[in-house]
Amino acid sequence: MNQTTAGISTESSELSGNPEAISAMLTEALNAQRQAFKKHGQESYEERRTHLKNLKSLLMDNREAIIEAISRDYGNRSRHETLFAEIVTVADDISTTLKHLKKWMKVQKRKVDHTMYFGAKNRVIPQALGVIGFLVPWNFPINLSFAGLAGAFSAGNRAMVKMSENSVELTKLLQELTPKYFSADKLQFFVETGCVGIEFSKLPFDHLFFTGSGATGRKVMAACAENLTPVTLELGGKSPAIIDTEYPMEKAVERILFVKRFNAGQICVNVDYVFVHETQKDEFIKYSKAWITKHCPDIHHVDYTSLINDDAFLRLSETLKDAEERGATVINMCDQEADASTRKFPMTYILDAPDDSIIAQRETFGPILMVKTYNNPEEVIDYIVERDRPLAFYPFSNNKKLIDRYISSVLSGGVCVNDALLHVAQHDLPFGGVGGSGMGHYHGYEGFMTFSKMRPVFYQANFSFMKFLAPPYGDFATNVLNFLAKIK
Repeated sequence: MNQTTAGISTESSELSGNPEAISAMLTEALNAQRQAFKKHGQESYEERRTHLKNLKSLLMDNREAIIEAISRDYGNRSRHETLFAEIVTVADDISTTLKHLKKWMKVQKRKVDHTMYFGAKNRVIPQALGVIGFLVPWNFPINLSFAGLAGAFSAGNRAMVKMSENSVELTKLLQELTPKYFSADKLQFFVETGCVGIEFSKLPFDHLFFTGSGATGRKVMAACAENLTPVTLELGGKSPAIIDTEYPMEKAVERILFVKRFNAGQICVNVDYVFVHETQKDEFIKYSKAWITKHCPDIHHVDYTSLINDDAFLRLSETLKDAEERGATVINMCDQEADASTRKFPMTYILDAPDDSIIAQRETFGPILMVKTYNNPEEVIDYIVERDRPLAFYPFSNNKKLIDRYISSVLSGGVCVNDALLHVAQHDLPFGGVGGSGMGHYHGYEGFMTFSKMRPVFYQANFSFMKFLAPPYGDFATNVLNFLAKIK
């Protein structure tokens, strides 16, 4: 398959690793979209609905092909996990957007200050920004592109999407399918052939949306600064869970491990480490082994997703080796060995890891869970707040006072109480990080706002009091201003 973009093949040999040719190709595509935006102007409600429906049709009409392409990119990706995370969740997101779009697009009335502006009106008009750029990672390539596109299209924008180098099969498929649903000056997908992401981030988009690592996010933000391009960063980090002593341990284990083994742990909001009271460590491990034995008896089964590539497999192997060398306790929870040929990795716990170990320093992004013990909630709070603010926080407790204490003390991108991950699937909740885990929000109305200019407009009345305050200033102007200055 050889997909042509803006008249230039994105897979031709002359583009591979050639920054100048890549930049020219991307710039041509951006200019085409920008010119189309200028010519067409702001889209109507019906036009936006049509684009959102086409986006959903692109997903649903080609569901099986998309599922198979993602699995080929992974080596093996659980069909059920793709259905849940990529198809069902995204389709529901688009449907929710369609349901509320008319309300979101309404011009907002705002209060007019002071009686001196009598008769005037204030309005806020949501308007499209123009062309939005998306840099999308490989772990949930449909979810993390289409959810953003739903927000961008609801706001009336056009979009260019650069997919991950680990999503080659899916990107080829999307490049083949997209022209059946969208013109090139509305939506285009780009494959990574070397240097594409770097050149993409240098383009003067009207907004750039990046999902990925913190290290890459810093580089993207620096590139955007050259063009004063607004940027939304969805990063990651080490998201903690804490289990209260009074919370049912079996239930906590069930909910944490469902998320931890989902997509082989390759989720930016996954439970990266868990705090268990020191008196309950053995109980936590016992219930964990029982759950793994029941739900993951064979990691080589098609329901168990592979790690994305050999580098990921090596990284996790080195994480375990580093922990062992530093004196930590490493427990293979299912008595099956990691398989480099299939990149299947067993659920593994690391206990008593020192603070300078890899598992304690870096986001895990795999089926390895660091287990820490605590004596009192203050220890948990102190540990978390001394580090980068996580993308998610997962307190397990039926004690409302304790939950409120954790939420008020630990700042994170989002919170899911008595479960993990599922807050991301709530389309009326904004999703986004804070500090080291990112900036900006999307999903639902917040996505609409992120990709809109909420434009303030002041409509002056036929009569304006301002003419009485023009120079030369006399007693009347002095008395009026003195009066206004005393208003509380």
